[in-house]
Amino acid sequence: MQVKILSYYRLHKIPILLALASILFYYTFAYHLVRTDFVKLITLATALFFICYKLIQFEKWNFKFLLTAGILFRLVFLCVEPMLSQDFNRFIWDGELVLQGLNPYLQTPDTIVELGKISINNAAHLYASMGEISAKNFSNYPPLNQLIFALAAFFSGKSMVGGIITMRIIILLADIGVVYFGRKLLTHLNLSSHLVFWYFLNPLVVIELTGNLHFEGVMLFFFIWSMYLLSQKKYLLAAPILALSIAVKLVPLMFLPLFIRHLGIKKAVPFYVIIGTTILVLLFPFYSPEFINNYATTIGLWFNNFEFNASIYNIIKKVAEANGSRDWETIKAFGKISPYVTIAMVLLFSFLRNNKTITNLFTSMLWVLTIYYFISTTIHPWYIIFLVLLSIFTKFRYAILWSAAVFLSYWAYSNPDFKEHLGILTIEYIAIFSFIIYEILRLKRQNLLYPKKKLLN
Repeated sequence: MQVKILSYYRLHKIPILLALASILFYYTFAYHLVRTDFVKLITLATALFFICYKLIQFEKWNFKFLLTAGILFRLVFLCVEPMLSQDFNRFIWDGELVLQGLNPYLQTPDTIVELGKISINNAAHLYASMGEISAKNFSNYPPLNQLIFALAAFFSGKSMVGGIITMRIIILLADIGVVYFGRKLLTHLNLSSHLVFWYFLNPLVVIELTGNLHFEGVMLFFFIWSMYLLSQKKYLLAAPILALSIAVKLVPLMFLPLFIRHLGIKKAVPFYVIIGTTILVLLFPFYSPEFINNYATTIGLWFNNFEFNASIYNIIKKVAEANGSRDWETIKAFGKISPYVTIAMVLLFSFLRNNKTITNLFTSMLWVLTIYYFISTTIHPWYIIFLVLLSIFTKFRYAILWSAAVFLSYWAYSNPDFKEHLGILTIEYIAIFSFIIYEILRLKRQNLLYPKKKLLN
């Protein structure tokens, strides 16, 4: 046994040392990083992305090594509170309400604290730590997410460590599920199965999902499972699984029209009916007359009130400021227009592009979500993770670059007032737009980007 271990070490010495270095860097990220220390944050992120690239380069056919490395990276964060996000406090708060049979969509934390009629474990700490914006608004997390929060609250106890560990284990298992179905789908599409590790070993994925407890990974697990079933022509089984993905995060909702041309009308109708029915069943325990209005109001904040790491919006805002417009006037006007632009874009890709193959379907999803992010006023770093997963099933790789460049947006956290640095955001988006243009031109030269057809045919 000892001889085998030594032999394995000699054969994989450099990747092993790189993996150990990553563990050290993730440990520093988890336990010794203050989010106001931007220089340290960006240095660690840069080092981790470099090592991620080298690990995949050296060991791309060594599935067990890369899977084990990815799991170990995530276990580093197991017991520590997130350093870059405070959202987990609201997760446990909502979970406590669900455990008590209360609807988290009907009262804001501010209202609950003012009334003082509900007893919640660690209420003072959760309320003080979730942030002012979260405290004054209704919950915006879909129903399946609420059930996960309830599970976390059940195990949280007085220290909350149990709740954090519970959420981390769920997110870790979801990421392993993404690898499982992602590899199967890549193999089915005759693509290199190691591409899934651009998701699993991606530092943004490790830090923002397992580290900061965002549930995009759980959404993506159900999403990629559904897409695999769809590739196997099992669309009736794929439908409820896709509904579970939507019930974790709403993002896959915008992809639904894309399935019309992929499935055809006869198959699309039962597909949509099953999705709608599944979502209604999950919503039923939370439904009340006030639910729709409260939920719509909270979701509307993302279009009309919040701004972070925006691209096109920041350009429009600067032009508007030069013409005497105030910030709140600009975002209100932009927020009214952007949903219609999004709808038009989704319809364009749904009916003017051939989505018959799974690869074309993934490409359409990638562009729909990319354009949506470009016109959005708020792009948190973890939003890019969906693009990373979509991209590995296409010929485009700009999402991987974006997953690294998006760490620049954390400059805002180095300021007490969270003010963004437009120069730094400009660097981020120039890099992304430039690489997108490069990829489009490269693929056109190679006749790989819509061969012998116009852009949207």
